[in-house]
Amino acid sequence: MSPDEHLQQIKEAREAWEQGPVQKVLKRFPERKPVFSSTSGTEVKRVYTPEDTAELDYNRDLAYPGEYPYTRGVQPTMYRGRFWTMRQYAGFATAEESNQRYKYLLEQGQTGLSVAFDLPTQIGYDSDHSLSAGEVGKVGVAIDSLADMEILFDGIPLDKVSTSMTINAPASVLLAMYMGVAEKQGVPFSKLSGTIQNDILKEYVARGTYIFPPAPSMRLITNIFEFCSQNVPDWNTISISGYHIREAGSTAAQEIAFTLSNGIAYVQAAIDAGLDVDDFAPRLSFFFNSHMDFFEEIAKYRAARRLWARIMRERFGAKKPKSLMLRFHTQTAGSTLTAQQPDNNIVRVGLQALAAVLGGTQSLHTNSRDEALALPTEDSVRIALRTQQIIAYESGVADTIDPLAGSYYVESLTSSLEQQAEKYIAQIDAMGGAVRAIEGGYMQREIQDAAYEYQRGVESNERIVVGVNQFQMDEPAPKGLLTVDPAVGEMQKQKLVALRERRDNLAVANVLDELEQAAKGDANLMPLILQAAKSYATLGEICDRLRNVFGEYVAHDLL
Repeated sequence: MSPDEHLQQIKEAREAWEQGPVQKVLKRFPERKPVFSSTSGTEVKRVYTPEDTAELDYNRDLAYPGEYPYTRGVQPTMYRGRFWTMRQYAGFATAEESNQRYKYLLEQGQTGLSVAFDLPTQIGYDSDHSLSAGEVGKVGVAIDSLADMEILFDGIPLDKVSTSMTINAPASVLLAMYMGVAEKQGVPFSKLSGTIQNDILKEYVARGTYIFPPAPSMRLITNIFEFCSQNVPDWNTISISGYHIREAGSTAAQEIAFTLSNGIAYVQAAIDAGLDVDDFAPRLSFFFNSHMDFFEEIAKYRAARRLWARIMRERFGAKKPKSLMLRFHTQTAGSTLTAQQPDNNIVRVGLQALAAVLGGTQSLHTNSRDEALALPTEDSVRIALRTQQIIAYESGVADTIDPLAGSYYVESLTSSLEQQAEKYIAQIDAMGGAVRAIEGGYMQREIQDAAYEYQRGVESNERIVVGVNQFQMDEPAPKGLLTVDPAVGEMQKQKLVALRERRDNLAVANVLDELEQAAKGDANLMPLILQAAKSYATLGEICDRLRNVFGEYVAHDLL
């Protein structure tokens, strides 16, 4: 029997099944909805068959793990060799308190650190700036200078841990401070491994912690690419983030498309700056959300890997296999956590973490049950970490690679998401690329529309959120939540006073003058930023000198 004859036979059998048994059951028991759809709006069929994967070519579209187009994973043995990095995102109050939390997590079996910075740090202000009042240490740790970074990593050998830092606009400064700590520990830069997020485009789209306009921001990013390729070869110089795009309300297809479009912009900017694609592309990494639509999320990661591999090879002519690999960190979806019945969040996070693992993530953060209410307690963080460890050591899902490959549903979803993302990318290309699309508000409007549709579905009960619009209950007020002492702000101010008294202020002023002058030209700024950090210039002082030259970005009103 030929393949076409076999498919025809399957089609006839499916039609007979639908007209016979299915219709008979529907007369007695109608389905729950007239139309089922994924969060991206893809219609979910009643059943999937070989008809839905007829166009799939195994060698072209799937191949083997560790081989182009990497649909099935970026490593030949994946988790059979070693598990994903279990990297719990943490940081609050002072460097001293966060240091203790990191040591606790490492003792509990965490395999990598992930630093959360407070809002003033994220937008380049010192703790004693007037705009920092009330925000110091609230949503992350306050880092004003190399002195704070030394405390943050006290007793933690930087050549033995991989560190991820969620920092964007001032990423160059925080990386320089981290390098300063390594130097004081006697650790060569070549031994450092980790990631800085360093993804400014998604800040303009979805998050808002930007400082400078797009052009100088892109310059700083490419400066980091170049500097690290020569000095910190094992450092991931950017984590191109779909996570915050999804948290802002995008669909899965938009998350892929807008993230990869931003990635295209970064690659092109680096090439335009004179860098060879195969010199920097192997150190690019990505950061994705793991939302609630279980199978769609798994398909999303597979589609993103395949699409990025083709983009890098066909659009940019990359030749090294590592230049084609989409390696990514995953965080479970904070936007799905509910303040109502917070223990339900343990189940949500478990499903989201499992989807990330089945989708082939390289590292994973699992949110804690109480994060819709406050920063997580130690008990909550431990449960979140144990969730990963149970998946790794007890479930068996890591024993074989890409176990859902060949599923008619998963393969159909993978192809559908890839096609939807390709259409968005083509639209963005037609606008002149990601920067132009962002400046024109295109991505922002698309996300707003998707967020509205999702919320409308929840409010109309088309989408059920357990404990929110169904299965509610009277609950006592939550107890035992973690709170940050308001005195942290005053403590940081006192530290800054002491720092400025003991450092060599003339040396600081000289290097800051050099940096400001260099920013007016086209030199790579990383060596001077590193020198400034090592002289104990503060984050705010360094960023202010760059503000003097670059200015500050003001978002356009999209209404």
